[in-house]
Amino acid sequence: MSDNFSILPHLVPIVIAYCLALPIGWNREQAERSAGLRTFPLVAVASCGFVQAVESTMSHDPSALARVLEGVIAGIGFLGGGAILQQKHSVKGTATAASLWITGAIGLAAGLGSYDVAIVLTAFTLLTFWVMAPLKPEENERGEEEEISKPGSPR
Repeated sequence: MSDNFSILPHLVPIVIAYCLALPIGWNREQAERSAGLRTFPLVAVASCGFVQAVESTMSHDPSALARVLEGVIAGIGFLGGGAILQQKHSVKGTATAASLWITGAIGLAAGLGSYDVAIVLTAFTLLTFWVMAPLKPEENERGEEEEISKPGSPR
């Protein structure tokens, strides 16, 4: 435990991670996805917090810091895996899972002081959601005729 208790140096990257994750969470909330306005800032802040908590104690051992980063990345991947749902004819939640993962990367970047990387990741995420969403085709819903014509389907 450090003898030097100082909140302010940690507050700046955590606030930046939180603020950068908010618009991503807002987008997912507006799209009525499984994770939204509360989840994304928490993922970013937690990722940032892990880095902030161990960075000063492990600065002399880059491999130890790398193991912490690997653990955070894997944990967020696991969290994102929970957002993916396989339904009868489709898989849903992959964009939410990917956005959770990139939000974790935003938090890690902010925690490491790479604010430029965090901002670029946020910009590309929002650009993807805002520009690409209208280009995504409507979900293909299968009609009864299509179900009946499938081999082995009940008639």
